[in-house]
Amino acid sequence: MIVATAGHVDHGKTSLVKALTGVDADRLPEEKKRGMTIDLGFAYMADIGFVDVPGHERFVHNMLAGVSGIDLALLVVAADDGPMPQTREHLAILGLLGVPRAAVALTKVDRVPPSRVDEIKGSIEELLAPTVLAGAPVFPASPVRGDGIGALKAFLEATADGLAPREIHGNFRLSVDRCFSVAGAGLVVTGTAMSGEIGVGDEVRALLAGTGARVRGIHAHNAPAQHGRAGQRLALNLAGLEGKAPIARGDWIVAGAVPEPVRRFDARLRVLEGALKNWTPVHLHLGAADVLARVALLDDSGLVQLVLERPVGAVRGDRFIVRDPSARRTLGGGSVIDVFPPPRGRARPERLAWLKAMELEDDSAALSALLESAPLGVDMARFAANRNLPAASGWRFSDAHWRALRGKALANLAAWHARAPDAVGPAEDRILEGTGLRISRETVLELARELITERLVVREGQGVRLATHRVEVNPVDAALWKRVEPLLEQAALRPPTLAELAVQCSTDVKKLEAALSRLARHGKVVRVSANRFFLPSAVRQLEQIAASMEQITAAAFRDRSGIGRNLAIEVLEFFDRTRRTRRVGDAHVLIRDAR
Repeated sequence: MIVATAGHVDHGKTSLVKALTGVDADRLPEEKKRGMTIDLGFAYMADIGFVDVPGHERFVHNMLAGVSGIDLALLVVAADDGPMPQTREHLAILGLLGVPRAAVALTKVDRVPPSRVDEIKGSIEELLAPTVLAGAPVFPASPVRGDGIGALKAFLEATADGLAPREIHGNFRLSVDRCFSVAGAGLVVTGTAMSGEIGVGDEVRALLAGTGARVRGIHAHNAPAQHGRAGQRLALNLAGLEGKAPIARGDWIVAGAVPEPVRRFDARLRVLEGALKNWTPVHLHLGAADVLARVALLDDSGLVQLVLERPVGAVRGDRFIVRDPSARRTLGGGSVIDVFPPPRGRARPERLAWLKAMELEDDSAALSALLESAPLGVDMARFAANRNLPAASGWRFSDAHWRALRGKALANLAAWHARAPDAVGPAEDRILEGTGLRISRETVLELARELITERLVVREGQGVRLATHRVEVNPVDAALWKRVEPLLEQAALRPPTLAELAVQCSTDVKKLEAALSRLARHGKVVRVSANRFFLPSAVRQLEQIAASMEQITAAAFRDRSGIGRNLAIEVLEFFDRTRRTRRVGDAHVLIRDAR
């Protein structure tokens, strides 16, 4: 169980943690000198980890770095002062972060009469009544004399014993709140494991630093361990970081298909008082990160988009806090809904419907709702990454939306044939071209394959056509084709030039060029260069050769295909023009699969 203290400055949080654990959580010389917690401190009692947070308003940002992912908040109120401003702010923060349970330590009872203890206890109960922490037990205590420490310790131990282990689901994510070096071991990062599991020897990466590392050692709740899991305070000794970008507080140590850092995300925001204006500047606290951001209002129900000055790590369900630009006042908080917001149309009705579906807790229910509201399908890789699920791939559609897409593809082919009745239709990946639909290429190809399998569409040459569409070649071209086709088949990957082919066919070059251009529209041939036509099967074979090569250069492609240097250059230039490849320096990079 992870416990974080909360409360006003100088109310005895650190003294209380020391009385419970025997550990002084103030580790910085400045903290010792001033007698005030400035940064996070850590202590342990059996299987209970304590995060001691600063109470001064100037250090709330440090407090926020320590309370993400905790199991219980220990609200500390001094009996001589009673609830103070930071008591109330910390209490509001705990509610916004959804901390599930709490206890109250009423400290410094040795300084006041019993009547004052009863009075402050009543004030605390009144303060908690309208919050999610209403009914939390109050333990009068004196760390100086030891009064009440036993009862509080017994309560914490009983709570920890009755706490079910967190489910280990999703990819491993640890919110980094501290980094330091240990002589002879190297870099150690500490934080709360928010999800997943990790083991010694596993490969991980620092999300923001963008560096990979290997887990050399693990301490879970301050004890050596072979594995760490969600819900534990972990210290990870990382190896393999020499010469790489440094890791700092606010980063995440992750493994698996975790989304890349984001500069914007959509969320549900609850404001403590009043309302925020559109594009309000704020400090965003998520995990252990503190980033300046702007709040874009999407509707009047609390849906917003946070636009950040620096990237952060986030997934759906992560809790966050927003404070005013001067970092003096907590404005509100909420939870992340989607880390893949569209570049445009963030407040359109269909986008808001998507967000409300993505808010659903159950993954299956959320996917079903998204499928119903997404005529262009759901990207399963993004769906899984956003919800921190195991890696997925491909696109999914509801039956109704898929049928509608099939209908649009068939209608688009019919329109294509109406415009060009004497030509074969488009390539398979272009059957929705001109419809305005933004559909992934892999989905279009899957749609085409399905229609071909059902014999509603037929492949012909380099394109496809409706099964009901017939392309008739005029008799003169058909007669010429009977002479040309065997010559091209015999030449295979090295067809003759137009001039050579004209001589072989005993015909005029210009007439031959015109006829082959018409035959190209029928899918019989493919014009690769100004003076050379290939059979579609030869082009496909050359595409497959290119796809099998690690580096595509003219010389390497010439040697692999055996077609000679000049022709290899012509073919590669054709691949560039038709976006099968793209030129990068002296090489060509494949950008579409060979089909």
